[in-house]
Amino acid sequence: MRGDLSLRGSLRSRLLMLSVLVSLCSIVATAWLVVSVTAVAIGRERGQAIAEDARVYDTLVGFAATHPDWRGVEPTVRALSLQTGRRITLTDENRRLLADSDGAGRTPARSLPDTPSATVDALAVDTTLVARHGGRTSDRIDPRAVGPFRLTAQEKAFLQAAATRVERCFREGSVPSDVEIVQTPNGRPEIELDGRPLDLGDRCGVDVLLERTPTESRALAQLGKLVNSCLAARHAAPVQLADNLTWTPSTARGAPNSRAVTSCLSTASRDQLDPYVAPAALLFATAPERKIATFFDLSDANRLRIAGVTAAVLLITVTVTFVAGTRMVRPLRALTGAAQRMAEGDEDAHVEVSGGDEFGRLAAAFNLMSSRRRQLEQLRRALVSDVAHELRTPLSNVRGWLEAVEDGVVPADKSLISSLLEEALLLQHIIDDLRDLAAADAGALRVHPEDVDAAALVAQVARAHQGSAGAAGVELRVRSGEERPFLRADPVRLRQAIGNLVSNGIRHTPAGGSVTLSVRHGGGDVVFGVEDTGSGISEEDLAKVFDRFWRAEKSRSRQGGGSGLGLSIVRKLVEAHGGSVHASSVPGQGSVFSLRLPGPSAGQPESWNRPPPPPS
Repeated sequence: MRGDLSLRGSLRSRLLMLSVLVSLCSIVATAWLVVSVTAVAIGRERGQAIAEDARVYDTLVGFAATHPDWRGVEPTVRALSLQTGRRITLTDENRRLLADSDGAGRTPARSLPDTPSATVDALAVDTTLVARHGGRTSDRIDPRAVGPFRLTAQEKAFLQAAATRVERCFREGSVPSDVEIVQTPNGRPEIELDGRPLDLGDRCGVDVLLERTPTESRALAQLGKLVNSCLAARHAAPVQLADNLTWTPSTARGAPNSRAVTSCLSTASRDQLDPYVAPAALLFATAPERKIATFFDLSDANRLRIAGVTAAVLLITVTVTFVAGTRMVRPLRALTGAAQRMAEGDEDAHVEVSGGDEFGRLAAAFNLMSSRRRQLEQLRRALVSDVAHELRTPLSNVRGWLEAVEDGVVPADKSLISSLLEEALLLQHIIDDLRDLAAADAGALRVHPEDVDAAALVAQVARAHQGSAGAAGVELRVRSGEERPFLRADPVRLRQAIGNLVSNGIRHTPAGGSVTLSVRHGGGDVVFGVEDTGSGISEEDLAKVFDRFWRAEKSRSRQGGGSGLGLSIVRKLVEAHGGSVHASSVPGQGSVFSLRLPGPSAGQPESWNRPPPPPS
């Protein structure tokens, strides 16, 4: 019983440890998943906020680059607020309100953050927020700020018509490239081939589009004067500007320092554009607090929540596992106790089956094993008793006759010797039967197949048993048809099997009855039949007729039922040939035994291909 408690504690402890481990892993995995999902959500939230800030900033910089002041920006601010869900406020550098998406009645200095989101200045853009719109951005001047370079309506119409003609020329020609007209910030149309601007003339008249307009010439000349004035103040040589704002020395006395030219060009561009762009303004883009940002953190309160939830989950897990483990251990304890009783010799040990789960099926299997073990034990005892009984009778006869001869009571004549020889043959027959069954159980029962005439073999068996049938008053018949089945079998073993059936039929058929042998084809097989008109076998005993030492008569008289091994040997011999044996009976009318063996076209059983056993 101490072993039971140890097993019970061990199983329960393992279940508890396993459940705790699974719970901890689940909690850790859930926490990790929450943190990961939250981090991803926060990252997406921040990315979306940055994208929205960049869109707001870029739109307002574009407005500043194309307007000399901030008048009329209110609709743009409100549209951006509706698109982003943010409050957008624009003030000058002294925090005087310029535009507010929530209305102009609120005082910015009291309601806005201390630090602005960005400074909107078309002449000093934040290159991380503003998008590229063509032109240069190295000097932080927004490309949309063109100022005096903006073309007049007449110039735009002229160039647009020329661009349309060039586009039509390319599309009607043999050039397979994708042709498109794009507008530069100052209103000049450009021809793009496969996404690249066309900057060389050709037969379609692109040169017209590349020529500088009067407006551009005046603006470029103005910019050149500003640049050269700056260079003169630095005592540097003047330069000549090209359309793309590259430069070349304008005198032969030498080229100025490139760094000085770059600095003067940036300063001159800002001075030239300053009257055409809106002054710098402060941008405040505020939004309600996002719940996702505070969804999960490792604050003291959240740590306490995590610890409490973890403890509750573990407590529930341990409680449920303890109860479930107790219910699981209870049937195991019953099985263990039954197994120990069985080991101590209790043949009736069994457990109560409750439920149809795994433990119920295990209990049912244990009860079936116990019942089968009890049956096997009974068969073993019956085997020992039957073997002792079968051997004792002929041995007692031999011993009694030999003692009578020794005492001089009976002379040792020829009849006595014949009787002793008959008893010795009976002993030999029992021993041979036991040896055949042992060989069949060990898989060492060999057959030596050859071509066999089934009808001839049945006739041989009938002739061999004609004498015993006549002595018993039983008529032995052979039912033959026109067909002569052939098969591949061991003729000796096959005669032995059919002969055992014939002997069994003669023994259980009263005088005046008959035993009939037959053979026929049956679905590609060869079927041997032995039919008698004896006492028959009850339906309850029919399933036991091929068990060892089973006899229809419960008496152990040798005149009643023989050794009880014949039918067991028949089944083993037929199985060795790859066939089967079947019995049917009607009590009081007789029995029919059928041997079904593969025909000549069927495959050979595996036992035929085994090597012969080593000589003993």
